[in-house]
Amino acid sequence: MNISTHEAIAVDVHVDQDQLHVRLQDGRTISTPLDWFPLLAAASAEQRAAWRIIGAGEGIHWPMIDEDISVEGLLAGR
Repeated sequence: MNISTHEAIAVDVHVDQDQLHVRLQDGRTISTPLDWFPLLAAASAEQRAAWRIIGAGEGIHWPMIDEDISVEGLLAGR
């Protein structure tokens, strides 16, 4: 399966108890199990809420737990 990463720019992030949700500039939303990211899964609600977009939307960074997740990796299922 070929998944387009064209225009795969993160614009918003939401983390709930079970899922990481990343909204992309083109309207898609990627949702993945939080268990895929042990640092994020173990983080407090405050730490999960303290994210920032990095690399002009190519990734998300959580400075309080030093976690980085790329949009390309999310689209590839890693």
